[in-house]
Amino acid sequence: MNVRRRLIPGAAAVAACALGLGTLTACSGSAAADARGHGGLDVVASFYPLQYLVEEIGGTHVSITNLTRPGQEPHDLEISARQTARLQEADAVFYIKNLQPAVDDAVAQSGVRTKVDAASLTTLEKHGNEVGGHAAAHDHGEGEDAGAADPHVWLDPVRFAQVAEGVSAALKKADPKHAADYARNTAALRKKFAALDEDFREGLADTRTKTFITTHAAFGYLAERYGLTEEAVNGLDPESEPSANRVRTLENLAKADGVTTVFYETLASDRTAGTIARDVGLRTDVLDPLEGITDKSRGDDYMQVMRSNLKALRTALGTK
Repeated sequence: MNVRRRLIPGAAAVAACALGLGTLTACSGSAAADARGHGGLDVVASFYPLQYLVEEIGGTHVSITNLTRPGQEPHDLEISARQTARLQEADAVFYIKNLQPAVDDAVAQSGVRTKVDAASLTTLEKHGNEVGGHAAAHDHGEGEDAGAADPHVWLDPVRFAQVAEGVSAALKKADPKHAADYARNTAALRKKFAALDEDFREGLADTRTKTFITTHAAFGYLAERYGLTEEAVNGLDPESEPSANRVRTLENLAKADGVTTVFYETLASDRTAGTIARDVGLRTDVLDPLEGITDKSRGDDYMQVMRSNLKALRTALGTK
């Protein structure tokens, strides 16, 4: 797996902490001690997208731990005793409220001075199984989570750039000594997001169809940003089972709108996508919700995987 360099390897942490609770606390604080020893800021991120922002903006001035290990489904995360102790030692924590309930509880009970809910740094919208384009005119709100606040803001480069600005402000406040470096790194990251946004706008401007089908309703913000329609098999919960009626609706829609592909994600089974694809004669492909980087990811970081997603969308939608 492609474990980022500043993560604490899980197996090593377990082995080193096997002597008991007292040792556990000391071990979980080792990264904090290392960070403070080098004058750095000790930061915890709840999952990969926030880790990416902190690393890009914080640079060498931060030491970061990701609570969600590579390959783990973030929605299902349970906080261990070691991670709880680790959180207590941190200078700052970045998370998205209501995305990972266990993280919400742990953060609320922690004494971390800087607690940043990334969802508060931009605007959230309520999304169901259909988002964007023509869906707004005939969305019947199907699914248990129809109308739920959609947390997947990191898949919209514009919204995620707004989150980056808030992360930068929090790091500057927590560590004013390095504020100039954080500002410089943020300016460089801002340019990356602007270039990514331009690539998506240009790349998806002229396509044969504007509709794509996914197994998980994670791409609503992206669809709205670039004039597409996301039709999801499941809602915001990737583990929910679709109704037979929903499957029939998608099969009819695929035929009517010229859909060629059913997308699935790297951290979940492709069984449902494969079933629908076989029934309608479509192909399957990966559209990565970027909830973690593994050896199966089509890229080594956020920007690379997002551009791989763009390539997959261009192929599926039929760029002209």
